[in-house]
Amino acid sequence: MSVTIATVNYTREDQRRDQVPYGSPVYNSIMGFLIHEARLLDHRDIKAWGELLAEDLEYKAPVRITRRVQQFDQEFGTMGHFDDDYNSMQVRITRLITTTNAWSEDPASRVRRFVSNATVWETDVPDEYEVSSYLLLTRNRAEADNYKQLSAERNDRLRMTKSGFKLARRSILLDQVVLGMPNFAIFL
Repeated sequence: MSVTIATVNYTREDQRRDQVPYGSPVYNSIMGFLIHEARLLDHRDIKAWGELLAEDLEYKAPVRITRRVQQFDQEFGTMGHFDDDYNSMQVRITRLITTTNAWSEDPASRVRRFVSNATVWETDVPDEYEVSSYLLLTRNRAEADNYKQLSAERNDRLRMTKSGFKLARRSILLDQVVLGMPNFAIFL
């Protein structure tokens, strides 16, 4: 599958090499990273989560467009819910943790991220891995009596560094065309 966002073409299949076996030490380390990342975000340790981001980060969530079956490969447009790099993510993180005017997350959302179905591939770059995973997110705000849900496929590039894995790229393919979540200021 190929996803076009603006002028950048994200094709994962041509970057994937050998699949990393389920249960192998590398696979388990990557699953550990994904679980740790979800926990940091769920517990609003956004500063620590920001330290997991690589300085050449690309973080994108293209808008899904309803297409006929014959146009399935054109399901994502050039606009995005997110189109961030490292610097813009650091600004968003700083705003959420240090300012008093981040109204979209004051009071904070109660969020749970469930990460599953992870598949890992080696790449041509040593110590970098392509990772595809599924995300189910539940969110509740203020005194709302119901939860909002969001599901997506995430395609990541993880890079092993001396301090552990860093997220170098994330492309979030949301299943919804219209998001039922107002003031969408959480990280996926």
